[in-house]
Amino acid sequence: MSTSWSIFVIVLVIINVGGCGWLIWWTMHMRTDEQAEGDLSTGHTWDGDLKENNNPLPKWWLNTFYLTIIFTIAYLILYPGFGNFSGTLGWSQYGQYENEMAASAEKLDDVYAAFRDQNLMELSSNEAALSIGRNVFLNVCAACHGSDGRGAKGFPDLTDNDWLYGGNPETVYATIANGRTGIMAPMGAVVGDDGADAIIAFLRSDNPDSAEAAAGKQKFMTSGCIGCHGLNAEGNQALGGPNLRDDIWLHGDSTADMKGIIMGGKTNEMPAHIDLLGEDRVRLVAAYVLSMSR
Repeated sequence: MSTSWSIFVIVLVIINVGGCGWLIWWTMHMRTDEQAEGDLSTGHTWDGDLKENNNPLPKWWLNTFYLTIIFTIAYLILYPGFGNFSGTLGWSQYGQYENEMAASAEKLDDVYAAFRDQNLMELSSNEAALSIGRNVFLNVCAACHGSDGRGAKGFPDLTDNDWLYGGNPETVYATIANGRTGIMAPMGAVVGDDGADAIIAFLRSDNPDSAEAAAGKQKFMTSGCIGCHGLNAEGNQALGGPNLRDDIWLHGDSTADMKGIIMGGKTNEMPAHIDLLGEDRVRLVAAYVLSMSR
């Protein structure tokens, strides 16, 4: 905090602590006017002779309040709370957090060490590794891919063995660790409305060489689609271009969904998780994902 705010806090603390001390001292003594009058009554009377007296609190009770003031002063000396003064112990919430995280990391390191000499395929059959990987998946990945890994509209199904970038262990690890950004360029200006309809007819056709799909195939071949999706529309994992012939549609299989993506394009992002999870947990999640795909 700024110096001016620090001074304000210090003054406020001194006034409050000093005020509490004075108030306790004041209540422990009979006031002069009451001593002169010799009447300790507050003026409240019940049943004719039952009076409420204005007696000071017992000293043992008031002394406990003095102890709280002593505790307050000791606390402000040892810990932060007195403006910018950090306390003689040097404690801070950030330091406490870092210490606890370091202690936790040390304990977990012993657990993860048991899996570091195994490759991902070995880990994908290791029940102990899969148990940890499953827990991490449920905490971090399930929000997008579902608790069962089957995904949702816009989020890939991880159990169907249909991979945008490839399903080998190294690629799955790289996807989780470094993230992916998939971009489908808007093609509306290139193919036009009728061209989009023709391409959809080609993609939906059981026989891509039939007369019905011929015009769509020609449009697909000449409009730049083959650059990402390949000559036969079976995808290009090097670019993350989806296979359009396997009837698996990431963003919906309705004609409206498909046409909207062709005309307007689409961007999808898988965030990088290496900084969040660390290498050990990324490897265990990758192993768990590989186990689901089998």
